[in-house]
Parts: sequence; C-alpha cells; structure tokens
Amino acid sequence: MSFLVEFSMFPTDKGESVSPYVSRIIDMIDRSGVPYRLTPMGTVFEVESMEEALDIINRAYNQLEPDCSRVYTTIKMDIRKGKSGRIESKIKSVKEKLGRKVNE
Repeated sequence: MSFLVEFSMFPTDKGESVSPYVSRIIDMIDRSGVPYRLTPMGTVFEVESMEEALDIINRAYNQLEPDCSRVYTTIKMDIRKGKSGRIESKIKSVKEKLGRKVNE
C-alpha cells in the first residue's frame, strides 16, 4: 500500500522567513528514513500506512510546538492499494511520456 502525502507546516507567529522552523521538520523526516521530496511549497513523503503518515505529521508538529504559538498546516494524501514507490514512479511516468528530462 502507498500513502503519498504532501504537506506544508510552518509557524505563523515568527515573521516572514520561517525556514529555520521548516528545516527542523525536514531534518526529522530525513532522520526517519522515510522517502521524501522537499519542494518550494511543501514536502512530499511516502509511507505504507495511515498510522505512519499521521505519525510523521504529528512528529513534524512536535518540532514546532515548544516555541511556536500558531502553526498552519495543509495535508493532501493519495492512498493506493497494491502499489509502492510512487514518489519516484509517478514522476518517471510523466517524464517518459514527454520523452525528455524535465527540471532536473
């Protein structure tokens, strides 16, 4: 089973630049060993269960909770039975159809 999750989480009470806070979350995901992709507008990761997906989201929040009074979060999930490795294969499929490399 594949749970592809795209989420964005950041404090709204820390001024214009929140990269120091977002980097805490990315470091936690990186250390977890979960496959992920950082994008300018959020992060995509892939796990095998709802429990794992929600655990990563909860752990992300725990990175900010101690010193952030307000946290904004968006979450999208694409859940598919019988598949895995979609964090790579979905992009590969589009590139193959284009017949060229795109933004690498």
